[in-house]
Amino acid sequence: VLDRFCYRCHGDRKPKAGINLKKFENADAISRDPETWLKVVEALRERTMPPEGKPAPSLEEYDRSALAIQERLNALELVRDPGPALIQRLTRDQYNNTIRDLLGVDSRPADSFPADGGGGAGFDNNASTLFVPPILMEKYLEAAADTLSKADPCRFVLARADANLSKRNAARRSLELFATKAFRRPSESSEVDRLFRLFELADHRGDSYEDSLRLACRGALVSPNFLFLIERQRIDVEGAYRVSDHELACRLSYFLWSSMPDQELFDLAANGRLGDPKVLETQVARMLADPKSRAFAKSFVGQWLRVGSLASAAEPDRGLFADYTPALRDAMVEEPIAFFQNLLRENSSLLDLLASDYTFVNEPLAKHYGIAEIHGNEFRRVSLKDEDRGGVLGMASVLTLTSYPGRTSPVLRGKWVLEELLGTPTPPPPPNVKTLPPDDRPKDGLSFRKRLEQHRKDPNCASCHSKMDPLGFGLETFDAIGRKRSEIAGEPVDAAGVLATGETFKGAGELKRILASKKKDLFLRNLTGRMLSYSLRRGLEYYDAAIVKEILAKVEADGDKSRTLILAIVESLPFQYRRDRPISEDKK
Repeated sequence: VLDRFCYRCHGDRKPKAGINLKKFENADAISRDPETWLKVVEALRERTMPPEGKPAPSLEEYDRSALAIQERLNALELVRDPGPALIQRLTRDQYNNTIRDLLGVDSRPADSFPADGGGGAGFDNNASTLFVPPILMEKYLEAAADTLSKADPCRFVLARADANLSKRNAARRSLELFATKAFRRPSESSEVDRLFRLFELADHRGDSYEDSLRLACRGALVSPNFLFLIERQRIDVEGAYRVSDHELACRLSYFLWSSMPDQELFDLAANGRLGDPKVLETQVARMLADPKSRAFAKSFVGQWLRVGSLASAAEPDRGLFADYTPALRDAMVEEPIAFFQNLLRENSSLLDLLASDYTFVNEPLAKHYGIAEIHGNEFRRVSLKDEDRGGVLGMASVLTLTSYPGRTSPVLRGKWVLEELLGTPTPPPPPNVKTLPPDDRPKDGLSFRKRLEQHRKDPNCASCHSKMDPLGFGLETFDAIGRKRSEIAGEPVDAAGVLATGETFKGAGELKRILASKKKDLFLRNLTGRMLSYSLRRGLEYYDAAIVKEILAKVEADGDKSRTLILAIVESLPFQYRRDRPISEDKK
């Protein structure tokens, strides 16, 4: 099948989309890039390759080939490699949260820092994209002075002189305790020595005890040990080794809280108990129940679904959509965050993200959705009678983000589903392709949908649009700011579609049921990969495929529960282990 239908475009000579399938000569070659072959399996199952108009396999050949490749992938003995532990600079949110928990101030100094980058899987905590430009170092110095000037002295004056303790010894003890908290591990004598010299400098010039400690603590707040998540190398160990309990506490807290470990995590790490599986499970449940877990929901969902950038990424035409106010926009952004946080707290099924009979609204959003008797700005759970509305595809933030200022876009919405929900992105459009008009009024006797169908007849466009457009058609019952509608430019809404694999649907409700059943594996694999990447603070590599597979097996065995996904990631090899040198391919 590959020889007859695939190698012509994806062989050695000018492979399209950069995908050369002929280079995979044996199982070892496949094991180094299983993701490419997972995409091949998906293309065969979805009948999206070869492109429309090209010779294609029979239905039996499609199914048989997909099964054969999947069995080969399942049989691969992949390298057990946790990957390297990179040094990650604190993101702006992590910095703000850490300062809050360390000093008890909520001034959010990092809001004035330069914007963070976006690396692996699109998350801003990817270590490889978090640089330190000169302006940022200046901001760190300003922030350290400003936050300490606002902090309650009890946060950094941790010991005072008395009859049994001299001022010098009290200062040193105070700095030792502060550095331990700020560096998120036991401080070392040499580190305390450097801070103590700052204390002595201020003390000798006549500063008060409190101000002298404040200067020394400013030094701690501009130390790499505070500004970066640093783990110690083990040059005495070859291959993978388990991180220390204090490092595991940091991995856990910056995953689920985007902040430093609290005292309970510190104490467990100090006693060497955090690695106990039962203790770890208890801590995950505790941390997800804590209000600080909202930072995880906001950061992960906001970036995965891209709704966190709604204010800058979407600007509906105010002449057409006067109801789109800042208050409504903020409520739109909050809905998926509140939904996801509840999903974790209640340990609900991950498939609720695709189709649910409930959501979270406040008064502005409830009015937007036509839900009565909701008052105030507090978000609360509501039952939904409209099956089109449940899940992220019924949320106004997603629907607004994937629209143009003056009209909806089935193409953008379908592309979003493929990329963000199913993890099957399409290649960029070819150059010089005609674009569609900015409004959805009929033209030349053709509805907007008919014009889009004509556009899809271009052979350069057909292969991608055949996947994107039907998904977007199913969401046409929502306008460009996510309101329900029954007509477009005076014509009844046509929200029917046929997927490339033959499933038919009419409207968002039926489409979501298909996604939650027929596309469940794609969705869960994509979500698992995204969350694993977020937790590791790096992009995934070929050797992570085995870990994703193991995590998925645990999730599916437990009824697709959300907390099982979190715990399986925390228990995984790359989350608890690291290595300093590449692991040989022959070490399974």
